[in-house]
Amino acid sequence: MPRSRRPWQRGVAAVLLLGTAACAAPAPVATVAAPISPGAARIWIYRNFEPSVSLGLAPITLNGAVLGYSQPDGSAFYRDVAPGSYTIAVQSYGQDTNQMQRLDLRPGQQAYVKVAALGSWASGGGDENPGWSRDTFYVYVMPPQVGQAELARHPLASGGG
Repeated sequence: MPRSRRPWQRGVAAVLLLGTAACAAPAPVATVAAPISPGAARIWIYRNFEPSVSLGLAPITLNGAVLGYSQPDGSAFYRDVAPGSYTIAVQSYGQDTNQMQRLDLRPGQQAYVKVAALGSWASGGGDENPGWSRDTFYVYVMPPQVGQAELARHPLASGGG
């Protein structure tokens, strides 16, 4: 009789193994990202998944040029840049403080920029009009140890629109 149990036991073991693998945390984005190019610095952009706040794209600019788009799915992206001084900003409907930050980057340095959203900056609607709202986004330069820890929970994306 023990022989007839073996296929069943193997099936249960396989299901348990697959279930365990599915529950494993994704690899931190820093471990799947390419090494920083020699002489360059890296800027990481990430945003928490908050579907109740905003599902809008947040255009990120570096010295006025679009660097990429912070996605509402909680993903992260990075760009390697030449060392130097930069202004990183997020375009949004509402104008507020903390929508622009200064970055001074040295070769090999990594900066961690967190994007946050406020979905109720301007909203309206009523009986005759459908409801609407406009997003306001913010950027925060995070301390490296905080940025690295938070980034480990975000999947890597391209940052394209």
